[in-house]
Amino acid sequence: MQHIGIDLAWGLKQATGLAVLDDAGRLVHVSAVHTDEQIEAALAPFTAGPCIVAIDAPLVVTNATGNRAAERALNADFAKFEAGAHPTNTGRPEFTNGDTRGGRIGRRLRLDLDPRSGRDRRAIEVYPHAATVALFRLGRTLKYKNKPGRELEQMRAELLLLIDLLGAVAELDLGAPFAALRQQVQAATRKSELRVVEDQVDAVVCAYVGWIAVRRPDEVTTYGDAAGGAIVTPSLPPDLQPGPRVAAPPADPVQDAIQAYADGRPETLLAGAQALALVTGVLDDAGINYLSVTGRTKTIASFAEKAARTVDGVPAYPDPARDITDQIGVRVITYVQSDVEAVAELLAAQLRVIDDRDMGRRTAQQGRFGYSSRHLLIGVDPERAAELPGLVGRVVQVQVRTVLQHAWAEFEHDIRYKGTVPDEHTSEFDRRFTLAAGLLELADQQFTAIRERLRAPVPGGGADDTDPDDPRIAPRELAAFLAGQYADAGWSRPDHYTWISGLLLELGVTSLVELGEVLRGADDSGITARMDYRYPPGAVRRLDDTLLAGFGQRYVDLHGNAHRRTALTTRLQRLAGG
Repeated sequence: MQHIGIDLAWGLKQATGLAVLDDAGRLVHVSAVHTDEQIEAALAPFTAGPCIVAIDAPLVVTNATGNRAAERALNADFAKFEAGAHPTNTGRPEFTNGDTRGGRIGRRLRLDLDPRSGRDRRAIEVYPHAATVALFRLGRTLKYKNKPGRELEQMRAELLLLIDLLGAVAELDLGAPFAALRQQVQAATRKSELRVVEDQVDAVVCAYVGWIAVRRPDEVTTYGDAAGGAIVTPSLPPDLQPGPRVAAPPADPVQDAIQAYADGRPETLLAGAQALALVTGVLDDAGINYLSVTGRTKTIASFAEKAARTVDGVPAYPDPARDITDQIGVRVITYVQSDVEAVAELLAAQLRVIDDRDMGRRTAQQGRFGYSSRHLLIGVDPERAAELPGLVGRVVQVQVRTVLQHAWAEFEHDIRYKGTVPDEHTSEFDRRFTLAAGLLELADQQFTAIRERLRAPVPGGGADDTDPDDPRIAPRELAAFLAGQYADAGWSRPDHYTWISGLLLELGVTSLVELGEVLRGADDSGITARMDYRYPPGAVRRLDDTLLAGFGQRYVDLHGNAHRRTALTTRLQRLAGG
């Protein structure tokens, strides 16, 4: 007979531990899985014949509220050892209408759910906490579960103790697979890494309870009955006394937040990639001109340092998970200040903006020069929630500033925060940083003036950088042409002129003369009115909308538009007045 232990997670997000002991007490399988299908597949080699499956999860729940009779009876014996069972009832969402995951697993494996039936293929409900108290004569349960206030080292020590207690059982041969679990515990750097091992160790405890129930049934106690739910556990030694109650250490919200951030950082990294793609896509679709868009997620060390900051002895971030809003960051670097405003207006129009702070304006209101940047906190809008599930419920900080503002901020941060400024030089450095900020603000203004002057048509002349073998309109020529065609539009990114030149080639437009003919009958004012731009569109975006209005579905179906057909279809409906 096979003796199978399942430390069953109540949901699919957490792992389920599996373990199998053969008749000789040899550990022949141990693993962690998630879905019911994975459980069935992993156990298939062991469930074809006689087997007892000991499941750490309710199998039968019929009571509408409170505890089951089995839990009340078990708690009467084990609660004083801190091994009481939690209440289960049909009022809980996991057990609505009495449908339990444990029961489903039992039926899926075609097992009898009556623990007293004696049949050679049956499932029993077990409870590892109570089992370990009885098996190893513990005065209190071992504290290896992740609870508030428990530190990694405490949990590691308790889990290693349980592993060693199991390894010392003479009638079991746990071998190399169990030794590998011990090594994982020793090497773990996060609580989440302990959790994966803990599930499998608990599964070994479950399997051992099943092994005892088959071989020495007089050494186990069954609380409750098959109709209302029953729990099988090794009998409590009558002389066993509870150990002294150890007060739980007070919870440290900072350490808990750091641990939670470390555990969830893989998901945060995925969300960060989605945030970067979202912002980049919105800017590119609008034709906004920018130098770069970059993204980052806070490292665990950086989050820990910020979470631990205090001001006059008071935590700077009382709730670090909520108050530290730059866990995911996106930075947009533009050429001139007007592009900063355009990006901020675009994000406000396209996404959910939670907060918007103009740090440069705040600095100016204080009558000084210094840090300038636009900081927005954004969240995913409902329309994109299904497309970007990783961003739902998260906040993304978007910093927008010009290339000159970025240079000042990076250099100032590098000197002040990463370097060491001697006290005798502090005043001098402050003055020099202020002077540099003022000069860069003046330079930004001059670049803006140059940009405005360049909105006029670009005169001919200059070096010929066209490729005679390339049938597309040269990007430089196209940029000059569009500057005259859309005099009120801003410049677009250089690579966007190249991109839309390729789309023109797909349409058979290979010269400025042909493009002029295409645009001759375009209703620019009507297109602008129907699109109702909430931001200054670039010249490429203006041409993009004109081509969409003129060619309709043919433009949508171009090969170069394959990546954005859904967005173009929505815009086409808007242009058609839909």
